[in-house]
Amino acid sequence: MSRDNYHDWVMIIKWRSTIKTFCMDYLVAVVSDRIKAEEAYTALEKGGIPTSQMSILGKGYKTADEFGLIDPGQQAKKRAMLMAIWLVPFGFIGGYSFDLITGVNSFDWAGEPWNHILGGFAGAIGGAMGSVFVGGGVGLSVGSGDALPYRNRLDAGKYIVVVQGATSLKNKATSILNPLNPENIQGYSSENY
Repeated sequence: MSRDNYHDWVMIIKWRSTIKTFCMDYLVAVVSDRIKAEEAYTALEKGGIPTSQMSILGKGYKTADEFGLIDPGQQAKKRAMLMAIWLVPFGFIGGYSFDLITGVNSFDWAGEPWNHILGGFAGAIGGAMGSVFVGGGVGLSVGSGDALPYRNRLDAGKYIVVVQGATSLKNKATSILNPLNPENIQGYSSENY
């Protein structure tokens, strides 16, 4: 290994470790009511977890939007609009070109130049449909991750206690919350980066 390659590898390793220190780990615990959420928050506070790294989500506390849980409906709409930006013009060009090259005359009544233009509009409609079904549908089903189940639990009247910080803090919070028997407890780690 040459000295330059060694230097590059050292820089990559330093960069990855720097990025990992900025990434946060999350511990998400779902509890059934407000009293249990406050009990969990108090136990975490007594256990030495800084209050700046804890949040309660639910009625009377932070909402899912305030905390930053992604709304899958909004994400699907954004993705559909972004896809429409390039799919509609591409569909128009494709429809126009197809009608021009094949000479199919799908719209005989329109005449020579308008037949191609109407073919372009048909292609643009196909592009718009593709952006809605693929961008919106796939975005709705895939893009939400775990945010949708947590949003559903909040809508059902449950509360969520979140601890964010380093892995050691997440592990400490897990050991504090486990004896309280939350309905669900899930950790998200930045080590998968």
